[in-house]
Amino acid sequence: MADFRVMVAPNGARRDKQHHAALPITVEEVVETAARCHAAGAGALHLHVRDDAGRHSLDAGRYREALAALAQAVPGMAVQITTESAGVYGPQDQLHCLEELRPPWASVSVREMARDPGVAARAYAISAEAGTRVQHILYGPSCIQQLRAWYKDGTVPSGMREAIFVLGQYAPPVLAEPDHLAGFLSATADLDLAWTACAFGRNERACLLAAIAAGGDARIGFENNLETPDGALLQDNAASVAALVNAAQTAGHCLKEG
Repeated sequence: MADFRVMVAPNGARRDKQHHAALPITVEEVVETAARCHAAGAGALHLHVRDDAGRHSLDAGRYREALAALAQAVPGMAVQITTESAGVYGPQDQLHCLEELRPPWASVSVREMARDPGVAARAYAISAEAGTRVQHILYGPSCIQQLRAWYKDGTVPSGMREAIFVLGQYAPPVLAEPDHLAGFLSATADLDLAWTACAFGRNERACLLAAIAAGGDARIGFENNLETPDGALLQDNAASVAALVNAAQTAGHCLKEG
């Protein structure tokens, strides 16, 4: 049996309340959701912020506001910001966010950063200088190949070994399946990664249970999935977290904090 951690990704960049009334948009809603998810067993939060119109934002000021509110309301919960482009931002914008904010923890898409290798090198260097933990977003073989090359040429510091494996995809929709995990594990076996998995669609919980059993951590939430395994709408993010934690503990796995 395995020890595991849970991160919640409660909103993402694309969905809004038309998709689910309980999807948090404002800082106040994110904070309330974070507190409930922390109580349900999520030790960390994957943070997206929105602009005044509810659109995806990488604004450092908005991040500072959200990080301060979360630190006050849920001091025991680790927070990871996203640098996701979501089709809105380019690598230079993503670099600017990292430079301005210098966050404790950030997720960075290898595929997106590879659009500008020079900016990528600067982004990883800034993160190393600031002490930012970087979690590399890996969508498939080409991302893994790029990350391996960047370790080899020094673009990515050798100590940055956190990654998230993305099973399935949002658009065009590809339903995640537990057997998708095997390809990531075999392709990264030589990289000594501390890895997490997330999964798109109603098989999310089954995929994450497979990841936990294989020695990984789990990221769950409305960014990736709104449905129960039988296709009904989940009540909210906290219910999703609680159901995963319960299923993993029933299978004999042990929840770790942080």
